[in-house]
Amino acid sequence: MAGIDIEGLATVYPNGVRAVDGLDLHVADGEFFALLGPSGCGKTTLLRTIAGLETASEGTVRIDATDVTRTEPGKRGVAMVFQDYALFPHMSVAENITYPLKVRRVAAATRTETAERTAGELSLQGLLERKPGQLSGGQQQRVALARAIASEGKVLLLDEPLSNLDARLRLEARTFLKKLQRDLGITTVFVTHDQAEALALADRIAVMESGKLRQLGSPREVFARPTNTFVANFIGSTPMNLLPGKVATSAGTPADSGSVNGAVGVVSVAGGSLPATTISTPAGAEVTVGIRPEYLTLTTSDIPGPAIRGTVVVAENLGTQSLVTVDCDGTLIGVTVPEETEPAPGTPVTLTAPLTRVLLYTKDTGDLLTHQPAPVP
Repeated sequence: MAGIDIEGLATVYPNGVRAVDGLDLHVADGEFFALLGPSGCGKTTLLRTIAGLETASEGTVRIDATDVTRTEPGKRGVAMVFQDYALFPHMSVAENITYPLKVRRVAAATRTETAERTAGELSLQGLLERKPGQLSGGQQQRVALARAIASEGKVLLLDEPLSNLDARLRLEARTFLKKLQRDLGITTVFVTHDQAEALALADRIAVMESGKLRQLGSPREVFARPTNTFVANFIGSTPMNLLPGKVATSAGTPADSGSVNGAVGVVSVAGGSLPATTISTPAGAEVTVGIRPEYLTLTTSDIPGPAIRGTVVVAENLGTQSLVTVDCDGTLIGVTVPEETEPAPGTPVTLTAPLTRVLLYTKDTGDLLTHQPAPVP
């Protein structure tokens, strides 16, 4: 297996568009690494540049400490699974799996043994003689994975391999893919625009926007503590509440284990105020306040202390939870509550949050202002 090191990488198209713009990145040996971002952010271009299918305009790509920036794709030691699987329709499953070995002139007996062994690992027994058109979407995906594994690459590159599956099969394939990667221990780079997939599968996530890296961290870090409002708004099955606010009082000292006894400041928002760590943020400063719906608490009682007050507008059923939208002096704020506990529209409610979950961002650049260590969810 092997790690990947990317330094100052840029991929510039003939029209001048910098699809990848000066990226520095390290993927550890055996890591399951996700490239996440909206369509057009450059994540697939980055993956293809690692594979050698796109030419790097600037910078270097190293695999297993070897500079492969100008090395042709077939000699980089990578295996790739494309979004549409790219199976040969006229070949059987066995022939598709062993095609990379055939290209390398591996003996027929060895190819047959590899096909049978790999098919067994991916539950494809009994399908080796079928053609791709005779397989389900999930089976085709596993054939593409089997072909990549059979090629014995040092690195596995996956370009949105779950996007063509229906919702239920995607969940099953996600579990299968994570277990397979753990069993193989192969360094894997996974491209997706689906943040739920990235959060579920990855050891670390790189969030990209317009060819640039916006945040790098574990799924927990990226979800609980986005370092800018772009990531905050992009990550999460329910969008983070991003509210205009103003620092009412500034503590000037670090928060201590979540206590609100003189260690934190207060930030005012529509409908009330919230406790927040306001280190180095003077009173009166305008900020953007970030708080996830999952971290807010809703009650129909009026309680003392920093809180937001408003009126329920609508409740949306999410299964085990409901997303309640609250009108707070004209600003809509989302909060999740357990199923069947949502108050009726028109009900006056109070929203509170622990200070460790309230994030402050600069009004102009959207960068995170609060820097205390992220709490463990």
